[in-house]
Amino acid sequence: MKEEDCDSFFINDEEAGQRLDKVLSQRLSHVGSRTYFQYLVDEGRVLLNGAPVKKRIKPKSGDEIEIEYILTPELTLKPENIPLDILFEDEYLLVANKAPGMVVHPAIGHWTGTFVNALLYHCNASITAIQQTTKANEALRPGIVHRLDKDTSGLLLAAKTLLAQQRLIEIFTGRRIEKEYLAFCVGNPGTGSIDAPIG
Repeated sequence: MKEEDCDSFFINDEEAGQRLDKVLSQRLSHVGSRTYFQYLVDEGRVLLNGAPVKKRIKPKSGDEIEIEYILTPELTLKPENIPLDILFEDEYLLVANKAPGMVVHPAIGHWTGTFVNALLYHCNASITAIQQTTKANEALRPGIVHRLDKDTSGLLLAAKTLLAQQRLIEIFTGRRIEKEYLAFCVGNPGTGSIDAPIG
């Protein structure tokens, strides 16, 4: 599960005693309708204190709710004719320069206009085949092996076959690929290096 496909919160005193699907639709109205949250509960994508629940359950104050967002059958990924700045492409993968402001894959609040929508249009059948053979929670990211934040520009590797996607994921997971970032600094930091987690 990717962090951006998930959400979690604690039930407050005001929400305690109400049906879970109602709480979700009120707390997360920007995400979807009550029907959408009922679908997520039915699919086992909503956990109450770490366990799947029924939508009729009435949580108590302090209960933890965890949600994994997935597409409903009606919310399918659609190819979109969005130009890509492609620097390299062969039958297995492509390298594109992602523009700032573009979301890499569909997520809450960004179901369309993403790099994946553009990739589906550009690669057509090959990416669709990846999408159809991946697990439901990965279907939002066919061909994607890493990502950049929405406002970050830079190179994105995308797989055009399922085997290429699996191999590239192994390379990234095994940290066998080197990433380099350029950033602007306001003021003069002097010379030296920063070796710390990004907070």
